[in-house]
Amino acid sequence: MQHWLKVSLLLCVFGFFRELRPSEPFVTEFLSGEWRDIEPEQLNRDVYPIGTYSHLALLVFMFLLTDILRYKSIIIFSACLGIVIWSLLLWTASLGALQVVQVLYGTYMASEVAYYTYIYAKISREKYQQVTGNTRAAVLLGRFLSGVISQALVSSGAMNVRDLNYITFGAQTCSLLWSFVLPPVKTSVYFYASDEGQKSDQPAERMDGSSEGTWSAPRSDVQAESPEGSPEAIRQRADTEVVATKNTDASESPAEQVVSFSAKRAVRLLWRHLIAAYRQVPVVQWSLWWALAMAGFIQVQVYVQLLWHEIDQEQGTLFNGGAEALLTLLGAASAMVAGYVANRIFEQWALWILTLCSGLQGGLVLYSGFATNIWVAYVLYILFGALYLFMITMASAIVAKYLEEDSFGLIFGINTFVAIGVQALLTLATISERGLMLDPREQFKVYGGYFLVLSVIYLIAAIATGIGRALSSAANVPEPARQTSSPAAERHDDEARTAAAAESFVIFGLTYVNRAMYIRTRERKR
Repeated sequence: MQHWLKVSLLLCVFGFFRELRPSEPFVTEFLSGEWRDIEPEQLNRDVYPIGTYSHLALLVFMFLLTDILRYKSIIIFSACLGIVIWSLLLWTASLGALQVVQVLYGTYMASEVAYYTYIYAKISREKYQQVTGNTRAAVLLGRFLSGVISQALVSSGAMNVRDLNYITFGAQTCSLLWSFVLPPVKTSVYFYASDEGQKSDQPAERMDGSSEGTWSAPRSDVQAESPEGSPEAIRQRADTEVVATKNTDASESPAEQVVSFSAKRAVRLLWRHLIAAYRQVPVVQWSLWWALAMAGFIQVQVYVQLLWHEIDQEQGTLFNGGAEALLTLLGAASAMVAGYVANRIFEQWALWILTLCSGLQGGLVLYSGFATNIWVAYVLYILFGALYLFMITMASAIVAKYLEEDSFGLIFGINTFVAIGVQALLTLATISERGLMLDPREQFKVYGGYFLVLSVIYLIAAIATGIGRALSSAANVPEPARQTSSPAAERHDDEARTAAAAESFVIFGLTYVNRAMYIRTRERKR
């Protein structure tokens, strides 16, 4: 077995145990039941939002700490947090303890970045797509078994919803024990490298046993015509940096290089990776959808049990675990497919695909807000989640191909941070006392409208891009003397301007919708 695959499988086993939490599909029933006796409205206002705010507050700090401590320590820490969280759920009863649980749960979710970025510390770019699919599939497989186990035990009467927490507690303990098996990472992307830039001045040993060369090939005509933001140009710049550094430090052997901590180098590299990533149109297109869609998905996932509780207030049908199991089964399959499918079509028709998918997601969530049958609500949630999980895997794989070496963790963290920030704004706007204070049905109508607005924004961007390309083609002059740049570079510039306009429109659109909903609610109260 190749070394990169072995390490990938070890990490996937950890991810599986971490996500094996059969208590979560029934957490609302547990907290509002006889064991805690908290009203659903109180959960909606005073408990669940704390986890969102905690996640947002700690995400950037956790990302930087993950790099400083070199991944494995944070993975172990997250497993310890899981044990503490479910201990408090099992053996405390106060509202204050539950709010502490939410703070810890936000930290637990923020530390998830270590799981997703650990594998990219040394793995070669050619394996990004497969590893992305594998790690997400492991997570979804754990959630699938969580749903199956919880549904089977609750439906058969073998366990009540409180007892499911014991299984989750045991799985978190297993994840802690397994985390010690993971091989340590001696260097990190930003804070720990050799004094002269270990990532650049020696062949980077990969988990697949290969290494990057340090000699420079002659610049070909194809390379000369590569747009500055293309993957080929990025690789050319990386190769140039390797050669330049190698020439200055040729006398230093790899064995003599010392790994050291440097905050200055880290800040410089963080900034360079940030600029290099978001100056590229495909990264902006897919990252923007990634962040906004993730925000909507997490919000739906957190509050969907309250919607189900309102639809089926008699609790005659409890299929929460089955719904989560079916969702994650389809999600795991779609993640694996997305990990190996050719993404050329997705890149070529990105704006139209994102328009269609966002519109479908918006329709499914909006209809959920009007649903009166619990089974219809379950089906809508499963379809919505499966579509999201397929698209988010494709988005992460496409974005990774345009990034500089080792910068995927940073972009993943930034996109996630933006997503949690948007989710916090949605929570403030729809749930808090300063916002609209909507019930679950009204919340899901707003969330459906949110995805529809996202679809309209990408539709406008797609039309504008098409018009821009048509005008650019019509204005092209065939004489070589009149052509100052390559067609690929011109398309790159046109798309960059369109993407910037679309991003501005996103902010305006979301602000307008939230303001309109606020005014409408205040008028109804009057």
